[in-house]
Amino acid sequence: MFASAAILAPAPLTMADLLEELGDIPPFRVRLRPPPGEATESDVLTLHDKENRLFELVDGVLVEKAIGFRESILAIFIATALDTFVRRANLGVVAGSDGMMRLFPKTVRMPDVAYVAWSRFPGGQVPAAPIPHLAPDLAVEVLSKSNTPAEMSRKRAEYFRAGTRLVWMVDPDSRTVSVFTSEEEEIVLGETSELTGGNVLPGFALEIAKLFASLDRPQAG
Repeated sequence: MFASAAILAPAPLTMADLLEELGDIPPFRVRLRPPPGEATESDVLTLHDKENRLFELVDGVLVEKAIGFRESILAIFIATALDTFVRRANLGVVAGSDGMMRLFPKTVRMPDVAYVAWSRFPGGQVPAAPIPHLAPDLAVEVLSKSNTPAEMSRKRAEYFRAGTRLVWMVDPDSRTVSVFTSEEEEIVLGETSELTGGNVLPGFALEIAKLFASLDRPQAG
């Protein structure tokens, strides 16, 4: 039985209403065919396979995932550190930005990095379905220029309502990481701090300065 992503609200009457509902995102990220509200997981897969583009499914609306070059660098850095730690302890798996997950009916999200514990997989085996019904234990989102606070707030709420236990939101501009253990419980960490796995990944630690240093050319000497 699926959980509900949110209390049902009246369908948006205008494009402005729809964009506001999605988190005040820019209109160029919303696909109009199929019509908003009528898109399916099959459309998500078709766009990925035929156009090589990543679209999340938000209440039946296709929303293109915001991506960028430096965001990819940071995501790979985090994924590598997490994967090394997780594999060493045989804790679960780490997926990248095209790891599609059905959080709720008509809602598919793709965290930039996701850790999923083995306990979430029946029989301890990753499902063959391209879009499994799954919530990550840890979801990592690296903010892009077209992401809005309202969009990320909605996304964060969906993760926690689906069963996620920890969310990291990485801001390349301010070089900070916001750590959420619930929808609203936030701790902002700067470059002098260490990012830890808390109760989700005890023992994991990553120096935030080293994370953002991956964007800078090392100084000779």
